[in-house]
Amino acid sequence: MRTHNKNQKPSRHIIRQLQAKKGAPLHAVAHHKRGIALQFARFRAAGIGAFTAFLAVLGPGLLAGLSDDDPAGITTYSMLGTDHGYRLLWIIPASTILLVQFHLMAVRIGAASGKGFVGVIRDRWGRGWGYFAVLGLLFANFGTICAEYAGISAAGSLVGIPAWISSPIAAVLISLIVVLGSFHRIERILLIISSTLALYIIDGILAAPDWSAVWHNSVVPHMPVDNLGWIAIAATLGTTLAPWGLAFIQSYAVDKKITVANLKWERVDVVIGSLLTGVIGLAIAVACAATLNRAGVHINDASDAAAALRPLAGSFATVLFGAGLLGASLLAAAIVPLATAYSIAEGIGAPASLDLDSRHFQYFYAAFVGLTVTAASVVSLPGLPLIPLIYTSQVVNAVMLPLHVIALVLLARDPVVMGDARSGGITTFTAWVSIALIVACVVALMVSWIAS
Repeated sequence: MRTHNKNQKPSRHIIRQLQAKKGAPLHAVAHHKRGIALQFARFRAAGIGAFTAFLAVLGPGLLAGLSDDDPAGITTYSMLGTDHGYRLLWIIPASTILLVQFHLMAVRIGAASGKGFVGVIRDRWGRGWGYFAVLGLLFANFGTICAEYAGISAAGSLVGIPAWISSPIAAVLISLIVVLGSFHRIERILLIISSTLALYIIDGILAAPDWSAVWHNSVVPHMPVDNLGWIAIAATLGTTLAPWGLAFIQSYAVDKKITVANLKWERVDVVIGSLLTGVIGLAIAVACAATLNRAGVHINDASDAAAALRPLAGSFATVLFGAGLLGASLLAAAIVPLATAYSIAEGIGAPASLDLDSRHFQYFYAAFVGLTVTAASVVSLPGLPLIPLIYTSQVVNAVMLPLHVIALVLLARDPVVMGDARSGGITTFTAWVSIALIVACVVALMVSWIAS
């Protein structure tokens, strides 16, 4: 007679049968081999240390944080340093603190509910609010996706590659990686691409800034002297704490099967990703403050900053800035459509994951490929006014940011959604204080736009 080994893992067929008996869809069991809880159990049983356990959850915080340093973000940080020197550097560390706060909240909601941002809204507040969230994110995110491909074309133009070549090639490669790759393979590729952003730290050092001024203005707030300064503060806050980034980290954490029990190590991932985002943003602003601001140069976008650095800091600095721009663009060109595809699938009640077959996930993959192809095509068209499209998307992002973080706070306090993992009083109070700061910055930005 065949004996049963209690340590033997059940086969996929048995797991499917058990899940099917419980009424769960078949695609719900496809993650069992790579579930974070199982990885933790194997690591502990093998006596492997805490660092390896941390590697098991590494990804959501790092990717969501670093993808905020996209072409729009690089342009914002560049203009902050170019137009205002060291004076307003403090807004970057301040924004980084808010990024840590709300990314942790989004991950906690995802871990407790097992659903992405739009999925939780749909389940808790009804389909109508879910559709509203999808439409808002779709409208705002499409302009941002176009900005990512504009960054790819701008980086290509630095070495003489036209947009009609660089954008379609990037779109095809990114689509193939996402559609054909497994979850872990896609994650590894994205993490490798994100490492190119470290080039901006080197750029900041090569610029030979006044380090005492950098330190002082990074920790001591100085108020703007004109409306442009207030716009720069609001834009920096908005580009660091983007609604699509908040939606992505929650959905991606769910896709990676992060649970409440894993939050101890996932918090480390979120903090590291957010701090790196702030350090890179600060390095970009410092590099431009030490060179372009000192020379009285004015720029309109990140490619202008890269070109302007050549006579001031040398061709090597230009190469580093351009390579960082390309890496940032490729990373965000994958992350933002993914965030949008997650939201669309969650909004219509369809499965959303990077690790299951296309038969179960046709809506998810169709949304990703459709957004990618359309954005790359738009950027490739000659003479198309991209700036108004991107500008409009940033206005929508600015309006959506307070709504998004308010929804996060309400959901994090909801016992129906969170159970025992709901936020405490101190966490909620600090979140509302942060929201008041965000609303004030958005109102200042709106007033400045209306007055201009």
